[in-house]
Amino acid sequence: MHVIRSERLTLEPQVAAHAEEMFVVLSDPAIYEYENEPPQSVEWLRTRFAKLETRQSADGREQWLNWIIRLPTSEPIGYVQASVRPSGQAFIAYELSSAHWGRGLGSEAVRAMIGELIESYGVRRVSAVFKRENRRSMHLLEKLGFGLASPEEHVARHVETGEWLMLLELHQP
Repeated sequence: MHVIRSERLTLEPQVAAHAEEMFVVLSDPAIYEYENEPPQSVEWLRTRFAKLETRQSADGREQWLNWIIRLPTSEPIGYVQASVRPSGQAFIAYELSSAHWGRGLGSEAVRAMIGELIESYGVRRVSAVFKRENRRSMHLLEKLGFGLASPEEHVARHVETGEWLMLLELHQP
């Protein structure tokens, strides 16, 4: 994995040593308005990050890529992640501290990650699933060119009721 730089951000490969500083970021209750919950403890997060440091699923079929998002001040503000399949498909997720919402930092981080996925991992299709009420995620993905998947694709991918699946088809040179 590489460090990724964008205009205002650095995406640093996530490791277990990031747990303490990321615990503070991920304890922001606003992040969990629609789903999930804050990490239980720094130790729990450290264990989770150590597992993700393997960079692959237990069966070895997926690459797990996780980056910490940092401002120029080195302050961590969230993360971006992708599970990449050999087929060239990536499933992405992201979380950003609510103190940094509304400034385009989330879309900048996701755009930078997608660029890396294309260049270094041969990704040709990117998917994201999120709760339908989460308009911030929908707007972020639309800004990046994602479109809503068909009802048939929602069924085929077992997307839960109350969630949206959005897709981005990439064209490689």
